[in-house]
Amino acid sequence: MSVQTSSNRPLPQANLHIATEAPEADSRIRSAPRPGQDPYPTRLSEPLDLPWLNRREPVVKGEEADGPLSAAQLDTFERQGFIFEPDFLNGEELEALRHELNALLARDDFRGRDFAITEPQGNEIRSLFAVHYLSRVFSRLANDERLVGRARQILGGEPYVHQSRINYKPGFEGKGFNWHSDFETWHAEDGMPAMHAVSASIVLTDNHTFNGPLMLVPGSHRVFVPCLGETPEDHHRQSLKTQEFGVPSRQALRELIDRHGIEAPTGAAGGLLLFDCNTLHGSNANMSPDPRSNAFFVYNRRDNRCVEPYAATKRRPRFLAHEPDEAWSPDG
Repeated sequence: MSVQTSSNRPLPQANLHIATEAPEADSRIRSAPRPGQDPYPTRLSEPLDLPWLNRREPVVKGEEADGPLSAAQLDTFERQGFIFEPDFLNGEELEALRHELNALLARDDFRGRDFAITEPQGNEIRSLFAVHYLSRVFSRLANDERLVGRARQILGGEPYVHQSRINYKPGFEGKGFNWHSDFETWHAEDGMPAMHAVSASIVLTDNHTFNGPLMLVPGSHRVFVPCLGETPEDHHRQSLKTQEFGVPSRQALRELIDRHGIEAPTGAAGGLLLFDCNTLHGSNANMSPDPRSNAFFVYNRRDNRCVEPYAATKRRPRFLAHEPDEAWSPDG
């Protein structure tokens, strides 16, 4: 694995558990939530007095003995909010997934469907959701104990697939993704109560500096950054192409990046990136001729199943947020 950083200068190490001083009592109503209130308020009409709020839940809930990840890997995940495992898949297994990816992207009957997201300009498929229901090959991967065991170990409980998709950035044309925390969206629009979810992204094509690799802000998972702007109706129709709501302020991003920098894991196809649901991440456009694609599975803890959304009028469609043990179908 290669990790590109935003700067070679030493970055000050901050304790993000104590992000800012406590606000004055008379400003409490616009700052830290009171007991019984939503601990992660977002999509606000005006900013809070604090740039971010402290995370309530532990990052790693399991132990080394609970799964395949070593103590060093768990420590890295705890500290950074992500780990990268090169050569997680290879050989015929990787080739079978790449063949299935191409077959799914070539399906004309998927174009125009709500679970198939195209580029902001053009008809090229950008993301294909609920892929573990659309493909037996990706269903086996989503339920593979090598992934499920890692998720169980990090989450400290039995996981289920909250969301799955394949992402594809064609050469020259693939657009980027704005900075965001997945948990902010899942909390606001899907009703995910707490930070008990982890994402597993398997690189299906080589990731390098120029084809829009995922960029992450290490340490950002330890705080929650509330976002401004009321959630529009059917927001997912726009946000899956270009996200404007649920995006952290530039001030908060600047402060967090000044403290911890930006890292972009790159490497050959077959690598596995595990990252916490609250780690801030985004990506640039693909400026190279080489496509970039990955399979993406979100594992949520079963006792953290979604409720009513915290900052939207209704939950998003089921292809974006599955229930435990449900049987979703593209035909309803």
